[in-house]
Amino acid sequence: AILAKTCLSDTVGAQGSRKIPRMAQIVPSEHLFGFSLVTALFALWGFANDVTNPMVSAFHTILSLDNTESALVQTAFYSGYCFMAIPAALVIKRFTYKIGVLLGLTLYSLGCLLFIPAASQVPSGPERTGGVFAVFLLAYFVMTCGLSFLETTANPYILSMGSEETATPRLNTAQAFNPLGSLCGMFVARTFVLGELNKDTESDREGLFQTDPAKYRSITEEDLGIIRTPYAVLGVVVAVVTIGFLCARLPKTENQDKRIDLSGTLGRIAKKPAYVKGVFAQMFNVSAQICCWTFIIQYGESELSLSKSTAQTFNIVAMVVFLSNRFVCTYLLRFVSAGMLLGVAGLAGALFCLGAIMLPGYLGLSSLIAVSACLSPMFPTIYGIALEGLGDDAKLASAGLIMAIGGGALFPPIQGAVIDAISIRVSFLVPLACFVAVAVFGFDTLLMRGADAKKSLGAEQPAEKQETA
Repeated sequence: AILAKTCLSDTVGAQGSRKIPRMAQIVPSEHLFGFSLVTALFALWGFANDVTNPMVSAFHTILSLDNTESALVQTAFYSGYCFMAIPAALVIKRFTYKIGVLLGLTLYSLGCLLFIPAASQVPSGPERTGGVFAVFLLAYFVMTCGLSFLETTANPYILSMGSEETATPRLNTAQAFNPLGSLCGMFVARTFVLGELNKDTESDREGLFQTDPAKYRSITEEDLGIIRTPYAVLGVVVAVVTIGFLCARLPKTENQDKRIDLSGTLGRIAKKPAYVKGVFAQMFNVSAQICCWTFIIQYGESELSLSKSTAQTFNIVAMVVFLSNRFVCTYLLRFVSAGMLLGVAGLAGALFCLGAIMLPGYLGLSSLIAVSACLSPMFPTIYGIALEGLGDDAKLASAGLIMAIGGGALFPPIQGAVIDAISIRVSFLVPLACFVAVAVFGFDTLLMRGADAKKSLGAEQPAEKQETA
């Protein structure tokens, strides 16, 4: 009911450089039930994303990995987005959005349930953890193949539930519920994983293996079981949601043309500068997001001597900031162009990263938390700008934007390597550079749309003079 009231609110403002008509509805009433149901998926994959980020730190300790190795959790997690995005786009083009949702939920559930056999393997010692870790990485990969299906399907589906003029505010509204799932995932990770793990450090565990190998195995087995539990429960929940979607009647907004013209579509979207630049901007946005939210725990441990669970509490605060500002930014899009919002947010994010590098103690940590306010409008706004005007090509074009999420597979290991080689503070130069790239895209969009508006105005004036004559 709350979601319904939110979505039926009237909007006045700017979609890029165009004004949204007064009294236009974000979601037509006939699509409201389907919109609400699909929006629930945003919270569901938000949970998966943010219950996973703290696992980088958890595996780092349990399996005695260095920061570069433990960051492979994110590589496996986000590689699934790259691998499955195009197949998902082809499925929803050939069949329906509902089929895409069902396939995504099925893979999501299967990946979560793979944590059960993964946790049943216990390494014989700190030097023999690679095989066990590889099975967990496989589970993450399968799970995110499902998430790729869901995001490739749900984002354009939301955009299609109404007029193109209200598409970006509509997607911002749906994306605003993603952090709710993220908050739940963070809370579960802090309370039921990080807070329950054995307190021994990596060096303590290595010493324990030398003195009491049986106890080392017992502690490792217990800790891996703690990691397994939330994913196993999530797998069951997602299976139930899959059945719910199977029985639900969702709105049909697809184009009736089911033919797949992959080369033709790729050719058309490749000629759209806003789309091509948007794909790269999305890669840098997701990279900045994952780097900041993954390594805030290591920042708290290294710079403030916090425990993992306490550092995760600050990550939850960052997510509250992210969630709150998402609603603020959705409102601001009524009055501010999307390009301007992105440009300012990107510059502010870079400055806050600089604060995390330069400022001492809790001031640096507070600056890192403030980064989340800058991240909040980026994903849906870039998505809306990139897909604007693509029509039915948006189904396949959305795959490129979901593949861009794979940036989260590349940059965390780079930041982890900087941590191992230099320091945690210096490592935040990695997301700082990503924010600069997003800011460039935002201001470039602003300038391009301003130029397009001048051309349009110049074309209209001769026509008006001719009519007068």
